[in-house]
Amino acid sequence: MRRALLLARRGWGHTAPNPMVGCVMVRDGQVIAEGHHARFGWPHAELAALLAVGTAASGADVFVTLEPCNHHGKTPPCVDALIAAGVRRVVAAVRDPGAVSGGGAERLRAAGIPVEFGPEAAAASELNAPFLYAATGAARPWITLKLALSLDGAIAGPAGAPRWLTGEPARRFVHRLRAGSDAIAVGAGTALADNPDLTVRYGRRPRVAPLRVVFDRQARLPLAHRLATTARKTRTLLLVSPSALDQNGALAAAGVELEPVDDLQDALRLLHDRGVRSLLVEGGATLAGRLLAAGFVDRLIILQAPVLLGAGGLPAFGGAPAMERLRVIERREFGNDIMTAYAVHELPITT
Repeated sequence: MRRALLLARRGWGHTAPNPMVGCVMVRDGQVIAEGHHARFGWPHAELAALLAVGTAASGADVFVTLEPCNHHGKTPPCVDALIAAGVRRVVAAVRDPGAVSGGGAERLRAAGIPVEFGPEAAAASELNAPFLYAATGAARPWITLKLALSLDGAIAGPAGAPRWLTGEPARRFVHRLRAGSDAIAVGAGTALADNPDLTVRYGRRPRVAPLRVVFDRQARLPLAHRLATTARKTRTLLLVSPSALDQNGALAAAGVELEPVDDLQDALRLLHDRGVRSLLVEGGATLAGRLLAAGFVDRLIILQAPVLLGAGGLPAFGGAPAMERLRVIERREFGNDIMTAYAVHELPITT
């Protein structure tokens, strides 16, 4: 199953809105085939493995990171292909809770194929958290808040301080996070202070460029801003107050989309309705504090740089509530920077 998870990760940024899935087929103690869902619309992991092994799949044990699908979408149901191939047993890490795609285990068992759940369930759930969260009927995206901090807990220094806190390896990691997200968001203050591109410029490019989102109630984004001048090339959305909507014909003419929202919950509901299932928020302090205070952050990723910004530094968590000790999901080093990923909310694991 660990090998299947490694295979599944090869689909990073290319399978959405489908999940990332890996599959390993074993017979007589030997791996006979591997497969993964490489791209939306392409064969699912189980079918990719079956295509690689052919009739030798008969009698094999199938290890797959997600319950095989039981519906017709871009491709036929995986359960039909497994039944036709005559596999002996299916072991899945987690169930597919989708009302449309789920139910594969029952179909396989009805055909006489035993199905087991559980191995590496936590890792498999984490890999496809946005997909699994959406399947629960959530009315907002799965939200990851990423912040780069100094040792003294600031996200920015006094005027004239270096723009980048972290080194290049950590920044490349952030671009991978972007590539696996449906949308990237910042607050208006961060947009104005940093003039960011909010694009994926390192590593493997995603199948669809993430939507760029600015929480900008007063629609202050200048026409000369990078997000505005590139809006016709990369989708850019400003979430504004209803009163600011009619004042910004110039931004709309430049290709920037403006949507009126009443509050933070309304904004997240709108993003959900536009198909955003995974939202990466990159700051700043005000937006981070509001999201945390409202209980809308699911994963918190801190990239801590070995620097002190001292007096005048901007604290990272303005307005954030007190929180209990968070569970550490992962900790990695990127050069001299340390990345820690925390679970703010626990995703139910379906086995």
